[in-house]
Amino acid sequence: MPSATASSLDDTVLSQVTAAIHAAGERLRERYTHHARGISRDEIVSEIYANDDAVLDLLKEPLLAARPGSRWAEDELAGGSLPPGEWWIVDPVEGNINHVHGMPDWAVTATLVRDNQPVLTVVHLPLTGDDYTALAGSGARLNGAQLRVSAKTDLSAALIGTGQAKPGEDEQTFRRIGDSVTAMLINGLVVRVSVPATLQLIHVAAGRMDAFWQFSDVRSGLVAGALLVAEAGGTVTDAHGEPWSLASRDFLATTPGIHAAAVKTLSPIA
Repeated sequence: MPSATASSLDDTVLSQVTAAIHAAGERLRERYTHHARGISRDEIVSEIYANDDAVLDLLKEPLLAARPGSRWAEDELAGGSLPPGEWWIVDPVEGNINHVHGMPDWAVTATLVRDNQPVLTVVHLPLTGDDYTALAGSGARLNGAQLRVSAKTDLSAALIGTGQAKPGEDEQTFRRIGDSVTAMLINGLVVRVSVPATLQLIHVAAGRMDAFWQFSDVRSGLVAGALLVAEAGGTVTDAHGEPWSLASRDFLATTPGIHAAAVKTLSPIA
């Protein structure tokens, strides 16, 4: 991923973003239950939208105010490049499907993208209180402590992850996911298939996992983790090994020592 400078970003902006994210996280924690909410598809979708609506007012105005002139990417499931300038790519409940099913794997994320490159991100886990943050060119951190990707050099020793980007993707994408999981099961050590993407990418950035791939261009699930992994010393490309951008059709983030082997495994499928 091409580097982007953070010369105009400072700790004050990061603090403003973190405060907004924490406020949203507290409201979502109050809404969280240890049991599933909703049985029918319509009920589940209604719960998901209700979560988003509950925190949007806590996020949008403060984040736009933190960077005057910035804009808001409205559709959290959209992909592709954005017009020039600064944009906030936010997932009010990253892993919303987990939240409404009483599972703990969810977060609140906000990433500032400048000219299609992520330059600042905050990922807040309300149930643990953890904050994963990154500024382009300044490293990635967990609660202020520097993060570093793993030192693995052998794909056969790697813990690797992937997952579905969104409901209702086309059958060809599902078949590619299945084929890629099979290929990684053969070549890696253990493969995790789960959602959301960000909660696997924070593990790559922290050196707990060694790679994550996804056949998707959904921006909100990738930009935060892309910046965190890159700033933690990882390699972020598409599945063919080309530099990743918002225009890329697929995504791969690894520790550098297994990147070539991961590309070799995934590129025939991608």
